[in-house]
Amino acid sequence: MIDTDAEARRVTPLNYPARLIGPGESYESVTETIGSIVLHHPRPRLWWAGFVVAFALLMMFLMAVTVLFLRGIGVWGVNVPVAWGFAIVNFVWWIGIGHAGTFISAILLLVQQPWRTSINRLTEAMTLFAVACAGTFPLLHLGRPWLFYWLLPYPDTMGLWPQFRSPLVWDVFAVSTYFTVSLIFWYAGLIPDLATLRDRTTIRWRKYFYGILAMGWRGSARHWQRQQTAYLLLAGLAAPLVLSVHSVVSFDFAVAIVPGWHSTIFPPYFVAGAIYSGFAMVLNIVIPLRKIYRLESLITVRHLNNMANIMLVTGMMVAYGYFMEAFMAWYSGDIFDESMMHDRAFGAYAWIFWALMLFNVVIPQALWSRRVRTTPLFLFVVALFVNIGMWVERFVIVITSLHRDFVPSSWGMYFPTRWDVMTLLGTVGLFLTLLFLFLRLLPMISITEVRALLAEQREEEK
Repeated sequence: MIDTDAEARRVTPLNYPARLIGPGESYESVTETIGSIVLHHPRPRLWWAGFVVAFALLMMFLMAVTVLFLRGIGVWGVNVPVAWGFAIVNFVWWIGIGHAGTFISAILLLVQQPWRTSINRLTEAMTLFAVACAGTFPLLHLGRPWLFYWLLPYPDTMGLWPQFRSPLVWDVFAVSTYFTVSLIFWYAGLIPDLATLRDRTTIRWRKYFYGILAMGWRGSARHWQRQQTAYLLLAGLAAPLVLSVHSVVSFDFAVAIVPGWHSTIFPPYFVAGAIYSGFAMVLNIVIPLRKIYRLESLITVRHLNNMANIMLVTGMMVAYGYFMEAFMAWYSGDIFDESMMHDRAFGAYAWIFWALMLFNVVIPQALWSRRVRTTPLFLFVVALFVNIGMWVERFVIVITSLHRDFVPSSWGMYFPTRWDVMTLLGTVGLFLTLLFLFLRLLPMISITEVRALLAEQREEEK
C-alpha cells in the first residue's frame, strides 16, 4: 500500500512539493471534482454575486461605447499631442495578459512540462477573453469604427489599399491570427472533456449541447491518435505566436521616431512584460477559484510555486529593460532621449513612474522568498500589484512619450475623463462575464490530461 502521508510530504531535490496531484485522488474523483462544477453548480451564491458585478461592469462598457459612437472620441481625454490615450494603453495591456495562456499551453506542452495540465484549460480561455477585450480598443480608437474593413485587403475599385508598411496594419493580422490559432487549440483540447460531460449529464438539453460540441467523440484509438496529433501541431503553431504577436504590437511604438518609443529593445522587452502580466493574471484568477471550488488537490502548491518562479524570471527581464532604457538614453548622448527620461522620473508624471518601479520591480522581489511563493494570499497580493504595475507601465510608455515631443510649443498634458475610466472598467467586466460563463458551462481543468498525469504519477510511486 502507498503511504499517503509520506507521499504528501515528499519533496524534490530543491525542497519543493513533489506531487502535482494531491494524495487520495483517483480517476473517478478527478472526473467528479471537475465535472461537478459544471453539472451540479456548487457555490451558486458566490458565482451569481460575481456574475452580477461583472455584468454590471459590462453594461457600463456598453453605455460608454454608445456615448462614444454618438459623440466621437472627443469624450476621451485624447488631444494634441497625446493622440493615443487609455485606448492604446488598454489594448497593449490586454494583449499582454493573453500571453500566459499560450505560453502555458503550447510552449510547456512542447517541452513536456506536466505541471501545465491543471491550469492550461483556464489559461487558454483567459487568452481568448483577453484578446477579445483587446480587440475592442483599436476599433473604438478609429473614430469611425464602421470603416474597420479598410484595414483588410479587400478588392477595391478605387485603389484604396491598406498601408502594409504600417505596424498598425500588422496588428490586425497578428492579433487575428493569434486569436484564431488559440481558439482552435483550446477547442481541440476540450473535445474529450465535452464527451465526458455528455455521457455524465442526465439533463436532455445538456446532452444535446455537449454532444454537438463533442462532434461524435467516442474515445476510440483512432480518435485519440488524431486529436493528439492535431493538438501537438497546433501547439507548434501557437508557440511562435508568443514571441511574434507582442513583438508586432511593440512595433507600433518602435518604428516611430518619438523619444521613448524609438528603441530596438522593445520587442523582447514587450514579450517579457506580456508573459509577466499574463502569469500575474493567471494567479489572480486561479488562487480564488482554487479556494472557492476546493481544488487544492488538483492545483497544488507546486503549481503556484512554478508560476511564481516564471513571474520572477520575467519580472527581472522587465527590470533589466527599464535599466537599459535609462542607460541607453544617457549613453547615446541624444538630448531628446535624455530629456524624456528626466521628464519621466522628475516631471509632471513622475509619481506614476515611481509607482511603476514600486509595483513592477520592488514588490515582486518578495518572490525570492519561498514562503511568499507557496502562500496563496501573499502570492495573490504580489500578482495583483504586478497587474496594476504593468498597466501603469503601458501608461508611462504611451503618455509620457507623447506629452512632450521635440518642439516645446507642442507640449501638453493628458487627463483621462470618466469615459476613459468607464471603458477600462467595462472591459474588465467583459472579461469577467466571459470567465463566469466559461466556469458555468465548460470544465475549467482538463479532465483527460489530469487523469493521464495521475496515471503517470502512480507509475512513479510504484
